[in-house]
Amino acid sequence: MHCVRTVTENLYWVGANDHRLALFENIHPIPKGVSYNAYLLLDEKSVLFDTIDWSACRQMLENVEYLLAGKPLDYLVINHVEPDHAASIEEILIRYPEVQIISTEKAFMLMRQFGFHVDSHPCIQVKEGDTYTFGTHTVTFISAPMVHWPEAMVTFDTTNGVLFSADAFGSFMALDGKLFADEVDFDRDWIDEARRYLTNIVGKYGPHIQALLKKAGGILDQIKYICPLHGPVWRENLGYFIEKYDKWSRYEPEVKGVLIVYASMYGNTEAAAQALAARLCEKGVRNVAVYDVSNTHVSYLISESFKYSHIVLASVTYNLGIYPVMKNYLEDMKALNLQNRTFAIIENGSWACKSGDLMQKFIDEEMKNMTVLNERLSLASALHDDKETELDTLANALVSDLNGDT
Repeated sequence: MHCVRTVTENLYWVGANDHRLALFENIHPIPKGVSYNAYLLLDEKSVLFDTIDWSACRQMLENVEYLLAGKPLDYLVINHVEPDHAASIEEILIRYPEVQIISTEKAFMLMRQFGFHVDSHPCIQVKEGDTYTFGTHTVTFISAPMVHWPEAMVTFDTTNGVLFSADAFGSFMALDGKLFADEVDFDRDWIDEARRYLTNIVGKYGPHIQALLKKAGGILDQIKYICPLHGPVWRENLGYFIEKYDKWSRYEPEVKGVLIVYASMYGNTEAAAQALAARLCEKGVRNVAVYDVSNTHVSYLISESFKYSHIVLASVTYNLGIYPVMKNYLEDMKALNLQNRTFAIIENGSWACKSGDLMQKFIDEEMKNMTVLNERLSLASALHDDKETELDTLANALVSDLNGDT
C-alpha cells in the first residue's frame, strides 16, 4: 500500500523508511533507522526528484504509482547518484519507458558505471544555472560538487521555493510518519544524529559545503522548503539548521565544553578520565562528555569532536605506541579534516610512557590549526594521591582556556 505525505501544493514525499539496515554505508551504526527521501511533483508534467535505496524500492514504486494514477512519469531528476538514492533508477526506467532523465554530465557517467540503461531514454544534461519548466513550475540547477560526490547538484524550484538539497541538510533516523522538522523536537531528539550524519559523511568537505552555502545565500530569501534526501523536510526556522551547517563546515565548535575520550585496558586510565571530569564539573564547566573509545563507535566520537571546543585524549601506552583504537580515532579526525580545537593529554604507561608524546606529535604534524595545552597528566600504571596537584593543574588549564584567560 502507498505511504505518501504532502510537502506543499502538488509536491509529495514518496520515499521510505528503513529500520532493517544496521550500518549506513556499511560503517556507521543507525540504531534509529534512516529515511530515503524522494519527491514527486505533479505539474503539467510529472517529475520524480531522485529515487531511493534498493531495499525500499517497492514502497517508492507503490507511492509513485498511486499518485500518478495511471498517468505516465514524464521526468526523472537525479541530483545524486550514490546508490542509497540512485539504486532504484533502473526500476523507474523499466516501468516508465518514456521518462526523460535530467542530470549532470558526471552523474550520467556514474549511472552508466552502475549499469543503468539511461541511453535508452532521452538524457537531458544540465549544468550550473540552467533552468527547466514543467508547466507552472520552473527549476534551476546548482552545482554542488563534493557534497559529497563530484557529480552532485541541488535543484531549486523558483515557483514554490523548494530546494531539493541532495545529501546536504540531511540526517540519520527514520521519519516514522513525521515529515517536517517542526513536527518533532529537533533540538532534543534529532540534532545529534544530524551532526553525526554531516560530520561523518560530508565532514571532510567543509570548504565545498561553504561554497554551496554561499550559493544558497543568494536565494535565501526565496527558499521556503529544504527537501533533503535523508531526514526531515524544513519549512520553518530554516536559519537554525543552516547556521549549524555553517558552523560544522567551518569546523567551528558548536559549544564551549570538554570532550574526554579515554583508552583504558584495565580501568586505570578510565579512572583518571573520570577524576578529571569530576574536577571540571566542580570548577563550573557545564558541558563535559566522557567516552570510552573502545566501546563507542567512532562516528559518535567524530560527531562529539565537531561539537566540543576542547578535547582531552587519555590513552594507555600499548606496544610502545598509542592504544590502537585511540590511534584510529585520531586518524578519523584527520581524515574528516577536523580543525580549530584545543587538546589536552593524559598518558599512562607501566614501564615506558610514550602515548602522550606520540599523540601530541600526531596532532602537531598531522592535523590542522590545533592547539595542545602544555599541562599534561602522566601516570605510571594508576592514578595515585601524589598526582592530585597535576590533575588539578590540568583541570585549571582547561577551565582557563575555556574562559579565554590564556
